Amino acid sequence: MTTQGFVWLVGAGPGDPELLTRKAARVLGDADLVLYDALVVPEALALAPHAQRFRVGKRAGRASVRQETIERLMVQAARRGKRVVRLKCGDPFVLGRGGEEGLALAAAGVPFEVVPGVTSAVAAPALAGIPVTHRGLASGFLVVSGHAESAYGPVLTSLPPQAVTVVVLMGLASRAAIADLLLRRGWPRTTPAAVVLGAATDATHTWLGTLESLAAAPLPGDSDAPGTLVLGPVVSLAAVLAPASSAEPAPAAAARW
Repeated sequence: MTTQGFVWLVGAGPGDPELLTRKAARVLGDADLVLYDALVVPEALALAPHAQRFRVGKRAGRASVRQETIERLMVQAARRGKRVVRLKCGDPFVLGRGGEEGLALAAAGVPFEVVPGVTSAVAAPALAGIPVTHRGLASGFLVVSGHAESAYGPVLTSLPPQAVTVVVLMGLASRAAIADLLLRRGWPRTTPAAVVLGAATDATHTWLGTLESLAAAPLPGDSDAPGTLVLGPVVSLAAVLAPASSAEPAPAAAARW
């Protein structure tokens, strides 16, 4: 009789392998099988030297493995006695379908554990010098998915102008629509705004501007990096808190990368 295996839903963090937790590194070292997201860096996968590794991540507009297939692979491998790591970007439970995968494992009677990771919703702004909360500027923050208006629309429309810092993941293509929605809701046109590309990687870029200019924010044409939108007064702090390597002042009327 085959011994029941185990599944770990592991957060890989925002990109820098040094931001993986010690527990994430340990379970990767014990893994027989790693099912990893598209943006997981090779250095993280190298922590699982004895495991079979399969890329199952999703990228917008591209062919990808169906969610049901991923869940079936985890269940089947665990039932064969395998130690499985489902390695997910950021944190498994922040816009990463980790909850769906946990429910599928529970329904199948497969034991599992969540290993939290550093979410890019906080890390991307922080690495660009933007605290998502700051006394006198923002006492809270909101994280939404920007892939469809049905996801972000009802939430953003319910917000009083500048009530909290708004962080949008997977929202690069929707930035014009999001800016328009907030402007129609009464947010000041001069509200500071940022786009952080490739946070926690060597290729990171940050654009700083205003809500009014967000739609026209120039994105590198050859960039395939994930992007995070940050909207609210706290973005103004990046001028002082951004890393020294990217803290050069921008021209008064221009955005900065």
